[in-house]
Parts: sequence; structure tokens; C-alpha cells
Amino acid sequence: MKHLQFRRKIKRWLKQSALITVILFLCCYIYGIKIEPNWIEVVPIQLTIPHLDPAFDQFKVVQISDLHSGRYMPESRFARIIQLVNQQQPDAIAITGDIVSKHSRFQAEKLQQQLSQLQAKTVIVAVLGNHDHSEKIKLLKRILVQSKIDNLDNQVYIVERGSKKLAFAGIDDPYWGKPNLNKILDHLPEQVPTIFLVHEPDYIETSAKTHKFALQLSGHSHGGQIRIPFFAPLVLPYGGRKYFVGLNQVEDTITYTNRGLGMTNLPMRIGSRPEITVFTLHS
Repeated sequence: MKHLQFRRKIKRWLKQSALITVILFLCCYIYGIKIEPNWIEVVPIQLTIPHLDPAFDQFKVVQISDLHSGRYMPESRFARIIQLVNQQQPDAIAITGDIVSKHSRFQAEKLQQQLSQLQAKTVIVAVLGNHDHSEKIKLLKRILVQSKIDNLDNQVYIVERGSKKLAFAGIDDPYWGKPNLNKILDHLPEQVPTIFLVHEPDYIETSAKTHKFALQLSGHSHGGQIRIPFFAPLVLPYGGRKYFVGLNQVEDTITYTNRGLGMTNLPMRIGSRPEITVFTLHS
């Protein structure tokens, strides 16, 4: 008799546990699909930049990354992103790659209309990421031109305030593109603080050795996209496994990895909210 009662208790416990597990899974699924991808975080960061002239004190740079325009970036979310970026009243906007997704369709005219709504007082600069290097790369580059966004494809852009200067430099994707760091270094003016854009954050171990960049901005990793609290991300992409999120310093270069705004493959975010980063520079 006692043996039968024990078996019934075990069966009842197993059924309850299974039900709780299913409910928790469904809650996580709904949260990861519907809630967190739309819960955009604006991250303010105050940064002192060595040798920055007082003319650029309070210069504001807004970084966005990994938009992955396509099936997993609804039009309403993109509009919200643009609204939040423009609300920051940035002097410059830096887009650090993966504007589109490699295996997902995007509407060129719609993307151009969306990107054209971004507003910066001085300049909007961008670099391309691994997903941007697809058969549609020429179309994407044309969209950037039409949207008045400077694609820093191994190039340097100089911001001038009177006789004082601040530089933005960008390199083509180091692993899937045609990077040319030497070309960038040849065009960098001496003694001018430079903000360096590169899609993959782990490239800092190469760029920092030049001692030419005050700040590196990157994306790529999505902050892991799915992170269980107190544990490392389950999956990280090549080129974004070491410096996969937030602020770090390598030699004399500060590096920041943005968690990005879009998603690929598994359209879910848990523990890694989409991010817009607002850097206020201080001399």
C-alpha cells in the first residue's frame, strides 16, 4: 500500500515538474521573442580622450551596430531606434557593421528611407560587417551614399572645429572583407585623437599595437544574444569571443563592444538587451 502511494506521489511530482518546465520554457520563449528584442537600452558613457582639444569637449558620438535589417527587424522597431538615436542630438553617429543580414532579404528603398532619417550635427560614419559582405554589397554601398552616410572603407574622416581636429577611421571587415590598416595609418594626421570603427571587437589586439587610436568601437557579438545570468554566453562568433561586450582597454586604446540592435539565425534575446551607446567625450 505504501509502495503504491509513493509511486503515485512520484508520478504526480513528475507531471507537475513537466508542467512547470513547459510553462517556464514558454515564458522564456515569449520574453526572448517579443519583449527583450524591443527593450532597447540607451547606455550613456562619459569618456576622457587623451589629447582631445577643448574645442571637442562634450562632443557626442552615438554608436549603433548590427541592425540586421530584414525579417527579424520589424519596421516599428527600426523607427523606434531612429527616434531614440535622434533624441540624443548626436554630433556624430557611428554604425559599426552588419547593417543587413546575409541570408535575409531587405527592401533597398525602405532601408534607404530609414537610414536617411538618422540625424547628426556633423557626420554619420559606418563600416561594413561580415553579413554586409554578400552578393548585395554594391547595393548596400549605394544605399549608404544615398543616405549621406560615409562608409569608412579603409578611410579617414576629419572633423574640424577651427584649427582643431578629431578623426574617425574605419576598416573594412578584417576577416570577410579587404582590410587595409596601413592605408588608414598613412592618412591619419599626426597628434589628432582618432576614433576607430571595426566590426569585430577582437581586432583590438591588432589595432592597439599601432598606438594610433584613442577609442575603438565595435559590435558583431550581440553581447552573446542569449546569456544565462552569472554564466558566459552560450555562443560567440569568431572575431568577437574575447572582447564580446562593454568597455575594455588594450595597451593605450579604449575599446567598446556594443550589443547591437538586431538578431540573426535564432531571433531571440535573453540577458542581452539591444543597445544604443552614447559617448560624451571630454578633453
